[in-house]
Amino acid sequence: HGRVNLLVPILAHATEIRQTLAQLDFARAELDNRGIAYGAVAVGAMIEVPAAALSVRTFLRHFDFLSIGTNDLIQYTLAIDRADHAVSSLYDPFHPAVLQLIGMTIRGARRAGKPVAVCGEMAGDWTATRLLLGMGLSEFSMHPASLLRVKREVLLSDVSTLQPKVARLLSSDDPMRVDSALARL
Repeated sequence: HGRVNLLVPILAHATEIRQTLAQLDFARAELDNRGIAYGAVAVGAMIEVPAAALSVRTFLRHFDFLSIGTNDLIQYTLAIDRADHAVSSLYDPFHPAVLQLIGMTIRGARRAGKPVAVCGEMAGDWTATRLLLGMGLSEFSMHPASLLRVKREVLLSDVSTLQPKVARLLSSDDPMRVDSALARL
């Protein structure tokens, strides 16, 4: 009944990728055996754990597209439960390690010629829009309430001037410098 994209969450190991794809092959075989028609299904993976970001080349060999789930990626990278009020102040979407993982995922997907999106709170945070554009992102997935403010930032941005600034920002491991550079974007 139309194009279908399937997005698989929380994968971390090549074994999990193979198991997931085997299950999809099994489902296709069942449909074939029953004579049920189906179209092409693009299969993507969520990049939500540091292991997935660090293994992005493996993911790109097996999947048609990626989506970076920033909420979980930040939480797992920093070992911070954002729902635990005792430590939630340490939850930092602009932590240098988080930005490195997001940046390497976007670069890997772009090199492979495969689409990559960012979803989660960061995609709808207008203060992160120029940063993500400078990293090479062109697909955002967000709550509709954030759309107009993020769209405004996209329309006012010149990616060619953002890219070198963001490259310098990503080379820093000092959170104070990152914050300062973000403010200047």
